[in-house]
Amino acid sequence: MPPYASETREFGGRRQLGIAAGFLILAVLVAALPAGAQQWISSGLRATVLWPFIVTQEAVSRTRVRATETERLQARVDSLLAVVTNQATVVRENERLRSLASLGERLGGSYRAADVVRPGTSGSESMFLISLGSRHGVRENTPVLDHRGLVGVIREVGPATAIGMDWTHPEFRASAMTEGGGAFGLVEPSREAFREADRLVLNGTPYSADLRDGTLLMTSGLGGVYPRGIPIGRIRGVESEEAGWRRSYWVEPAVNPASVTHVLVRVGRLEAPLDPSQAGGADPDIGAAWSPPPSDSTGPGEGPDTPGGTQ
Repeated sequence: MPPYASETREFGGRRQLGIAAGFLILAVLVAALPAGAQQWISSGLRATVLWPFIVTQEAVSRTRVRATETERLQARVDSLLAVVTNQATVVRENERLRSLASLGERLGGSYRAADVVRPGTSGSESMFLISLGSRHGVRENTPVLDHRGLVGVIREVGPATAIGMDWTHPEFRASAMTEGGGAFGLVEPSREAFREADRLVLNGTPYSADLRDGTLLMTSGLGGVYPRGIPIGRIRGVESEEAGWRRSYWVEPAVNPASVTHVLVRVGRLEAPLDPSQAGGADPDIGAAWSPPPSDSTGPGEGPDTPGGTQ
């Protein structure tokens, strides 16, 4: 058995050597031929034996070119999409700033615009920092407003900055009433398992006051913190009730604190009431500044660009 294998390997080696020698002789003969004959032979080989390989090579080359062009086009599409997205964000931000500036003009010089910064640390989710302080006339327990309604209240004041809490803070409370003063109650936050689900609850309303979904709530002016007429939110169903005594209602807030980047802060009392019927030293009814009241078609926030909860 071993001698047979040895003879087979020897025969195979001789055959390969013979083939190599044959190709070498053929190459020398072709090289010795005139240029015209060489061109005729090469054309014939390309049209017969080499044709499948040439077609395959061309297909591979076209595929590579298409892949490169696809990558370039995808990069251009991504760049254009980024530009369009940034422009849309800028447009929405400009709309919010124009709305805030318009509200500030209607409220008069007693409210100033300020930037909002979120601390972003654990335990400070319901707090924010504004770019105004005591030297600008900001005081503790003054309201913080957005063009959609009530954001929160100032808690601590420094020389150049102040710290406020929004309506999601456990200590937030506001005396509220329905539009026109038909029913009164106290609004407080309802903290849920997920911050996106946080909402408000209206407590203390009489059982006889049956408030329908969509009813606008605004500050009543009682308590001396929030002027009368600031939009708070809209009724969204009954939270609980005690037969013959009282009802509590869920309230969809007018403002989503997570979407707020600029606010108006009161730095003094209004020089003249927006409602001529108001008189005396108490805060005037400033509800006319939001006339017509904020729409509830998109819920809290400002539509599709608004994040779905507080930070």
